[in-house]
Amino acid sequence: MERQNEWKKFFDGYASNYMKEPFTKNTVKEIDFVIEELKLKVGNSVLDIGCGIGRHSIELAKRGYDVTGVDISSGMLIEAAKAAQEAGVKITWVQADASKFRLRRKFDAAICLCEGAFGLLGKTDHFIGHDLAILQNIGFALKRGSGLILTVPNGFNKVRKYTQKDVEEGRFDPLTLTETFPVEWDTPSGPESIVVRERGYVPTELTLLFNHAGFKVEHVWVALRETGVAGALTLTR
Repeated sequence: MERQNEWKKFFDGYASNYMKEPFTKNTVKEIDFVIEELKLKVGNSVLDIGCGIGRHSIELAKRGYDVTGVDISSGMLIEAAKAAQEAGVKITWVQADASKFRLRRKFDAAICLCEGAFGLLGKTDHFIGHDLAILQNIGFALKRGSGLILTVPNGFNKVRKYTQKDVEEGRFDPLTLTETFPVEWDTPSGPESIVVRERGYVPTELTLLFNHAGFKVEHVWVALRETGVAGALTLTR
């Protein structure tokens, strides 16, 4: 029997509350940016990895794009399907682990935004192998020359955030830029919590990883007021 992924358990339980998060309020501007940077044309097919409750997928579909959303959480996909129905758009939803999925069709572009799978490690996931597998799977699903925009947690922010005591007590590993922390959500029977792992990155490390997966890095942006590092990538293999 396949083990329960810690992040899947969290997102299954937290799905109905996800849109209350402050970072979910800029969907329109985020999609404006995606369309401009990836030079998308109406009708293009877009793969949304770690699509969650589907806010980016739905906004793209509203603008005439053919969207497929992939997420490990059935709870998030249930919310996504409800929202898509309310918005009157048709989207293909796929429940799958981003580090293991394979789709037969090829896409014109891909997005992986707001920590959509990349950097979110299960208890036994390798700190490099997990995210490399995600990139390779995205590359397999893209047409030659297609673009990807991906956001990841900022490794520099994690280094600044944690102390030597945190390292000694296992809350942060400076060698892998991985933090371990509890997340909590409410249920009808009371609050539940689980311990998760999140991986941060620095731009040089991202570039090496993406190049290894067959991508050419066109741009790297660092959000000064937030904690994200974003890269726009072009598949070259």
